[in-house]
Amino acid sequence: MRRRDASTLILAGMLGLGRPALAQIAGAPAPFDKGGVRVALISYISAGDFFQAYQAGAEAQAKQLGITLRVFPGRQDAALQRTQIEQAINLRVSAIILDHGLPEALTDLAERALEAGIKVIAFDVNLNNPRIPQIEQSDHQLARLALQQAVAENGPSFRAAYVYVAGFAPLDRRDEVWQEFRRTYPGITEVARFGAVDSTTAATVADQAKAVLRANPGISVVFAPYDEFARGVKLAVNELGLGGKVRIYSADVSTADIQEMTEPGSPWVATVATNPAVVGAVSVRTAALAIAGQAPASPVVVEPVLLTQKALREAGVSTIEELAAKLPAFGQSGAARAAWIKE
Repeated sequence: MRRRDASTLILAGMLGLGRPALAQIAGAPAPFDKGGVRVALISYISAGDFFQAYQAGAEAQAKQLGITLRVFPGRQDAALQRTQIEQAINLRVSAIILDHGLPEALTDLAERALEAGIKVIAFDVNLNNPRIPQIEQSDHQLARLALQQAVAENGPSFRAAYVYVAGFAPLDRRDEVWQEFRRTYPGITEVARFGAVDSTTAATVADQAKAVLRANPGISVVFAPYDEFARGVKLAVNELGLGGKVRIYSADVSTADIQEMTEPGSPWVATVATNPAVVGAVSVRTAALAIAGQAPASPVVVEPVLLTQKALREAGVSTIEELAAKLPAFGQSGAARAAWIKE
C-alpha cells in the first residue's frame, strides 16, 4: 500500500473528507451507483445572505446525491482560495466547484485539477476553458430586467449613480447591459460610479454612496447590481433622508433583502434574482453530471425573475421560502437534470 503524506491525512480528517459517505443511488451511473463521491465547494465570497443560501442549496442537493461536500469558506482572499484549491487537489476529490473568484488567480490551478482527473465547475467566474462548465444566473437578463423596470418607472431620462467593481464575471456581464442601455437611452446620465468588494461590502459602499449623493443632489436612480451594493446604498439614502427622491434597482435577493425592500419608505424598489439555494443545487447537479460523464452544455443557465417592491408587498412575501412557494418559477430550475437526480 502506498504511503500518504501525514499532513494530507491529518487535513483530510479535519475537513471531514477522510472517510467519504458510501450512499448509493439505485439506477445511477458510476460512481454514484457505489457511492463514496467527494466534492469540494470553494468560495471566494461567503459573507452575505446570498452566499449562505447558495451554500445551503448546494449542501441539500449533495446530501440527496450521497455526496460528501466540503465547503471552503471564502474571505475575499485570492491567495487563500488558491491554497484551498491545492488542498482539494491533494485530497483527490472527484470535483471542485469554484464559486466566484478572480480568473487570473484560478486559471492555472483549475487546469492542474483537470490534469489530475478532477472535474471543475465554475459559478460566476469565467475561466475561458471549454472543459469547465459555467453556471450562470443569466446576468445579462438580470441587468436587463432591472434596467427596463428603472426606465418604466423613471422614464428614458434620469441622472444615475452606478455601483460597479470590475474583474468579477457576473458584475462584468451586468456592466455590458448597463453600457448597452446608456447607448439605447442617451437621456440616462451616469453621474457617478463607485463600489467595493471586501469583508464589509455593504458598509464600505454605504460610506461611498453618502459622499456621492451629497456631492450630486440630482441623482434619482441608483443601479446597484448586487444586493450587498444595494444594501449599502439604502443605508446611505436613509441616513441622508433621501427616501422619497432616490430609487434603487438591484440584482440578487435574500430574506433580509425582501424585508429591507418591503419596509415602509424603502428606496429599494426592485431587484432581479434567481433563488440562490436553487443556484447552489444546480452547481452540485452539474458537478454530479460531470463526474458521471454526462456534463451538460455550458453555460448552464438559471433564469431570473423580476421582483418589485409593490409585488412583494401585495403578495405578503417576507422570506425566500414564501417567495419560492408563491412563485414556482423562482423556487426551482430545470437546469442540469437527469432521471437519477432528484430535487
